[in-house]
Amino acid sequence: MFDSDSGSKPAKVKLPKTVIMMVEKGNLVMAIKTLAADENISMDAAKSRIDAYELALKNEQQQKLNSIANKQGIPSKAFSFDREQAEDDTEHLIKRKVKSTPSEQGFQTLQDGLNNQLNDLGYKKPLLPYWVKRLLIIAIIMAGLFWIMWRVFS
Repeated sequence: MFDSDSGSKPAKVKLPKTVIMMVEKGNLVMAIKTLAADENISMDAAKSRIDAYELALKNEQQQKLNSIANKQGIPSKAFSFDREQAEDDTEHLIKRKVKSTPSEQGFQTLQDGLNNQLNDLGYKKPLLPYWVKRLLIIAIIMAGLFWIMWRVFS
């Protein structure tokens, strides 16, 4: 019932294979409930074991990432698994953008920002939009079927 042959599993924390799969898929609530029910422990104890497993897994992934980055000459501070710091940075950027954007412009600002993003990515707008192409193909098929029916039944 324990996952003993998995190479990506942290060595210190032992969890049932089903719980490990739930944790890796991000279904933490079901993982906690399942672990508590399977091992007849409290939800808090199950949560602490799952948190310890996640921390060990995160540390192991960070170590692997650091070793790969060191081999390629990338500084290890260029990336991080720290979600809280990333969320704080994102919130800070959102607050800064909201303060600098007047609310009257609304849709036009959004459209300009999207156009700038697409231009930065090198995206070129097609000559005909996709929906026009689809309608054109449907119209050609309908005209062909009409012509065939006209020839057959006339």
